[in-house]
Amino acid sequence: MPRVSICIPTKNAKRDLPRLCAALARQQLAGESELVVVDSSSSDGTPALLARAGARVVTIPAAEFGHGRTRNALARLAEGEIVVFLTQDAEPRDPHTLATLVGALDDPRTAGAFARLLPRPDDDPLTARTALDHPDAADVAWTGEPGAREVRFNDVASAIRRDVLLALPFPDVAFGEDLAWARAALAAGYRVRFEPRAVVLHAHRYTPRQAFERYRVDAAFQREELGRVVRPSALSVLKGIAHELRADLAYVARHGGWSHLPRAVLLRAAQVRGQRAGSRGPVARQPG
Repeated sequence: MPRVSICIPTKNAKRDLPRLCAALARQQLAGESELVVVDSSSSDGTPALLARAGARVVTIPAAEFGHGRTRNALARLAEGEIVVFLTQDAEPRDPHTLATLVGALDDPRTAGAFARLLPRPDDDPLTARTALDHPDAADVAWTGEPGAREVRFNDVASAIRRDVLLALPFPDVAFGEDLAWARAALAAGYRVRFEPRAVVLHAHRYTPRQAFERYRVDAAFQREELGRVVRPSALSVLKGIAHELRADLAYVARHGGWSHLPRAVLLRAAQVRGQRAGSRGPVARQPG
């Protein structure tokens, strides 16, 4: 029986699979491991490519996908003691990434751990700056203790004890299933950990339309589930846009990429306006 089950939800992942599969093949995990995939009816040959890489693939109708429910299905299919979740566009940076992440669960009171997320070297400066400003890019370990007010988790790259997940599954929500699960785990008396030594390359390059929707849904989740209002007023929108543009300018001044600054105006305006919309309205739909 495998000790670790690497579980990935996929849809039309052909573009991402070469580097993901290569990174997985390099992983040095103690004991046996398996690769389990639930694919949402890809049309680009994703299941066949993963099957050739040794994965056990189950296909579901695309309409049945849910961030929480699909990961719960993966956990039920898995046979390992520990379930490692990755998204299809995540890339473990070195051969010890997953072993380090799994090692964060050596303490039996720790139910789950998540990895440090960094941009790839070829990401554009706006994408890189956004990723590097997130707490999950920091090189500082963190442990959430039972009853803690701060809740963090990210299932872009995470490891969870399978028995805990089967007893305490991800909630079937439109967004934020990882944070909602971590909050439930802390309430149940478990710990969760951020393991910065486990580094995974992952960042999204958003169009302004995509940025608006992504940040709208995130702000709505934070308001409804965590009680945080990200953008409480029109003035906070103006301050937010100014802050983001100053950060972009400072990053480009240090690292280059001046040609990307015109795009920054539209991108950051859409991002912050999305936060304002989500701070006032409900989650209407699940982002892709």
